[in-house]
Amino acid sequence: MSHVHSVPVRVQPEPCETIVSLPHPRLRPYVVGYAGFRSGSGAAVRHRMLPMNLATMIIDFAGPSRVITGPRDGPTVHEQTAWGDGVSIGLTPAGATALLGVPMREMTGGTFRLAELLGDREAELVERLGEAPDRPSWFRLLDEHLTARLVTDTRPDRLTTHAWWRLQRSAHRLRISALADELGVSRRTLELRFQRQIGLSPKTVARIARFQRAVHMLTRSAGLPRAAVECGYADQSHFNREIRAMSGLTPTELCAFLQYRNPAAG
Repeated sequence: MSHVHSVPVRVQPEPCETIVSLPHPRLRPYVVGYAGFRSGSGAAVRHRMLPMNLATMIIDFAGPSRVITGPRDGPTVHEQTAWGDGVSIGLTPAGATALLGVPMREMTGGTFRLAELLGDREAELVERLGEAPDRPSWFRLLDEHLTARLVTDTRPDRLTTHAWWRLQRSAHRLRISALADELGVSRRTLELRFQRQIGLSPKTVARIARFQRAVHMLTRSAGLPRAAVECGYADQSHFNREIRAMSGLTPTELCAFLQYRNPAAG
């Protein structure tokens, strides 16, 4: 499961370099993955945040942005969205509670300074990352740091957590009523539990997951028609409308930004 947190507001002279990594298996119920990033110049670049079902920690060394962004159902650009050289950490609903001590619903739609939620731990983490020699070392250090900070006695809603993962991993369009039947609850019960735990409805979570699957395909240079079909959009017009609504960009514009990325080996 791959996610694209953001794209530059404007195309830059040089592509952004990214390197991604999975966390240690023990962390995978809580952390979806890590992404080291660097703009072409290394300087902070203003970004457009895309819809996400995750809470995301951004630790940037090129500008003032060390933030946590909550789940959101639309694009966002504001004064705190400039970064250029650092790492992002994607947290699941269970991860938000176990690692930050905050229910995901309290972060939905918001952007918060890292220190607001981590306190003194922010300075410690930033210092240790700053001393690491390379990005793979960052990922190993994050595994150690997050594992040590994991609060294992938290009790996330198992039904909601299971349903959330089902929606992320479903390769095809999954009807919410069918998911509720599969879990043995009413659709209304599932909706209430999502709002209480995540702050988004199951339908919105499914919509964002489908958008992110399409984005992932476009990063791999899949054509627009193929992405529309394989991600379960009704037709090309539906796909075009959804991409515009979710990203604030036309599919062609979004493709230009997504393919203007330089994945690094690692």
